[in-house]
Amino acid sequence: MRRILIFFMVMAISASFPARGSSDSFTTDEILFGFEKTVFGLEYRNWGWRPYLVKKFTSPVRFYIHNLSRRDRTRTVRRFIGEINRRVTGLTASIVNRPADANFEIYVVDRKQYKPVVRTDVYKNPKARVPGRCLVRVVSGRNGIKHSSAVIVSDEGEFLFRRCLVEEVLQGLGPMNDNEKLPHSVFNDSSRHSRFTVFDQIILNMLYDPRIKPGMSIKQTKDFLPLIARDARRRVR
Repeated sequence: MRRILIFFMVMAISASFPARGSSDSFTTDEILFGFEKTVFGLEYRNWGWRPYLVKKFTSPVRFYIHNLSRRDRTRTVRRFIGEINRRVTGLTASIVNRPADANFEIYVVDRKQYKPVVRTDVYKNPKARVPGRCLVRVVSGRNGIKHSSAVIVSDEGEFLFRRCLVEEVLQGLGPMNDNEKLPHSVFNDSSRHSRFTVFDQIILNMLYDPRIKPGMSIKQTKDFLPLIARDARRRVR
């Protein structure tokens, strides 16, 4: 089959770091529902795309941080990347010194910079539509995610910055859909989470389990997904 590159765009409002809690706080059915709703779908859909397949990195994720805002947020972003690296088995995350070496770029901007950065640096299109308060773009195909770019607004309060940071970066790793029926997740624009919740840690650990392959459909994962959920829950304890 001819390889198809898919250009995904999602915006959101999220961020921060691991929440206290227990993996026993959720039922298996809740976890499976959360995986289905976040991994198989896209928050902002274009029916010409193919969003209903697994999207994930298959090589180490190399982050580069562009801190363009007046306030230097680099330390906070680095700390969150470190949390991802420690808490998601099967995913290796590092920070590189040159944008050319990165496959995931994070732009920290002030609000007035938001649209220009999205248009110039992310879409390279001066007329691109720029929705939302923060944004992530993912370039993916059947063989996995090629590149992600997240744009995080820094100067509109700590909650928005931290929520955006968590949601956009996590969505750039693959679970790109939001659902209002996920109370324990940042992948729900109605929730007030600004941390990498235990629920979301389980979802990411399921996604980066080696048995889950890029390009899989929901039907292809059905038979063994409960086993993967069980194993992910144990890893997150």
